[in-house]
Amino acid sequence: MNKSIFTVIAVFAIVAMAFTTNRKATVKPNQSITATEIIKKSEENFRGLSSKATMKMTVVRPKWKKTTTMKTWTLGDDYSMTLVTGPASDKGTAFLKRDSEVWNWQPKIDRVIKMNPSMMSQGWMGSDLKNDDMVRESSIVKDYDHKLLKKVKYGDHICYKIELTPKEDAAVVWGKIWILIDTKHFLQLKTEFYDEDGELVNKFLGTNIKEMGGRTITTKMIIKPADEPNNRTILEYENIEFGVSLKESFFTIQNMKKVK
Repeated sequence: MNKSIFTVIAVFAIVAMAFTTNRKATVKPNQSITATEIIKKSEENFRGLSSKATMKMTVVRPKWKKTTTMKTWTLGDDYSMTLVTGPASDKGTAFLKRDSEVWNWQPKIDRVIKMNPSMMSQGWMGSDLKNDDMVRESSIVKDYDHKLLKKVKYGDHICYKIELTPKEDAAVVWGKIWILIDTKHFLQLKTEFYDEDGELVNKFLGTNIKEMGGRTITTKMIIKPADEPNNRTILEYENIEFGVSLKESFFTIQNMKKVK
C-alpha cells in the first residue's frame, strides 16, 4: 500500500460514510451484536433503497473560504450521481458511479473522464475530501475486517468503538480506521483514518443531529486533516429524501451531462 488516500466516506450520499438511521435500528439493551452488524446497520439505514439530497460544502483555509452546493442521487450500493450546482465556475460538473466504474463530466471542456483508481485518491473540488468520498468506490463493509473494542462515552452519547483493518485484497491504503457509532441510533459520530505506519491522517466528525427525511441523521460533517490543523471541510445536508423513485436508467453518462 502507498500513501495516497483512498477515503471511505461517501456521498453523503456520499458523503459521508453513512451517518443516519431509522427508528427501527435500535438494539435492545441485552441484545448482543457484532462489529460487522453494527457497521452494516449504520450503512444500510443511511442508504436505504434510494435517496435524493441537496447539500453544501464549505472549504476553510487560513486565508480563504469557498462554498460549493450540490445535488446527489443514490440507488442501493451500486449507483450514485453528484451534480455541482454552484458556484458558477463549477456548475454542471458531475460524478457518476455504476457498479465499480466511475466517470466525471466536465462541461467547461466538454469532456467525460473515466476515473481510474489512482484518480480516486485525488482531492475533490479543492476540499479535504477525495474523489472516492463523493462516489464511494470503496466499502467499509466489504473491504475491511471489523473488531468491536468497547463502549465509550462521547459527549452525551454512548458509542461502540470499532476498529477496521483492510482485507488483504482490498484496494484501500488505510492501515486502520476507528469509528465511534452511537448505540441508540447507529450514527457514525467520529471516524479516524490512519495510514499504514499508524499515523493519524483525517478525522471525520458527525454533528447537528436532527430529523430530516423521516429519519434521525447527523446533518453536518466536519473533516479535519491531522497535518493541517487550520484546514477543514464542512458538509451539510440542506434536504434529503429517502425511498425516492429512481431506476438504474437514471444513472447514465448521457443523463450525467443533462441532469438538473
